[in-house]
Amino acid sequence: MRRPGIIALAAVLVLGSRGEAWAAKPTPQVTVAGGDFRTVLAAAPGQDTVRVASFRLDETPVTNAQFSAFLREQPQWRRDRVTRLFADPEYLSHWSKADQADAALADQPVTRVSWFAASAYCEAQGGRLPTWYEWEYVAAASETARDARNDPAWTQRILAWYGQTATAGLPSVGKTPANIYGARDLHGVVWEWVEDFNSILVSGDSREQGDPDILRFCGAGALTMQDKDNYAILMRIAMLSSLEGRYTTTSMGFRCASDLQSAKP
Repeated sequence: MRRPGIIALAAVLVLGSRGEAWAAKPTPQVTVAGGDFRTVLAAAPGQDTVRVASFRLDETPVTNAQFSAFLREQPQWRRDRVTRLFADPEYLSHWSKADQADAALADQPVTRVSWFAASAYCEAQGGRLPTWYEWEYVAAASETARDARNDPAWTQRILAWYGQTATAGLPSVGKTPANIYGARDLHGVVWEWVEDFNSILVSGDSREQGDPDILRFCGAGALTMQDKDNYAILMRIAMLSSLEGRYTTTSMGFRCASDLQSAKP
């Protein structure tokens, strides 16, 4: 005879032995209404306005608990099993276990995760990483405006984060105010991978020159940056363009996006 109470208790005990991370649910997504947007990375001189289609985006960055749950389903991405082609030696090195984050880190954004691993996570959720234009579009919004980049108070608040001394730990996700789309933590928590991170500085002119790899590094930003006064975005572009897909850092996390027709609930 089946005893549901005992079965349920066994499930709780299994989860408890492995940590609450295994019970983590994917991040809820917010709908971002598309529109025309003045990007800092123009495709060509004088072409700084891009059209961003409507899409959905995770409300907050992916947490250590959520990434732990992903590793349970796809253990090939554990740090002791992943191929070094897809992750450097520091991948998830801050976790005491290969398959699970420490309990104290559960609600913090996962970091030390490679672009390949982040992409695999998003694909497993039925989504993808956001493109640079999508991320830039949402990150330009404040609590009350879709584009707050000309608001000195908003800009100063963001710049203040870049001037802070690094602390021992990261905050839990969801602690910053939601912007007009409902997204949180786009500034002030972690850097974030984007789908096209290694091509955002390749302009039409550079492709004609036949050496796009040069433009993946920091100093090349001046070739395509349209808004050179936007220090915060310049810093983020410099960071992304200096990386390779297998690299990990203590401050690089990610969130997922999805097209409206395939968006997760």
